[in-house]
Amino acid sequence: MSFKFEKLIIWQKAMDLAEEIHELSKKFPKEEIYNLTSQIRRAADSIGLNIAEGSIGQTNPEQGRFIGYALRSLAEVVTCLYKAKRRKYINDSEFQKFYFECFNLMNMIVGFKKSIK
Repeated sequence: MSFKFEKLIIWQKAMDLAEEIHELSKKFPKEEIYNLTSQIRRAADSIGLNIAEGSIGQTNPEQGRFIGYALRSLAEVVTCLYKAKRRKYINDSEFQKFYFECFNLMNMIVGFKKSIK
């Protein structure tokens, strides 16, 4: 027995990304705990949350709306990664790793969104 969203690769990847972002953000300075650290964690968590919410008993337009929210949250994560890099909380290789993961997840989510129309 499982929920429909648990079978979605995009949900699984979003869940993995959120955990990795949580670990990465532990490196941020304590002064950022209520700012950038909180923001990037909430945005990363929101990706999977919106994918899950959109998959439960929704019509295709409603599901598409929640997938759109997931994409917006993903864009927010990328922007937070840029902020972290500019503030030198993460190095170039960390940035590139997470940027690549976000880019791949974005493509998967966009593909999924097209398939539900």
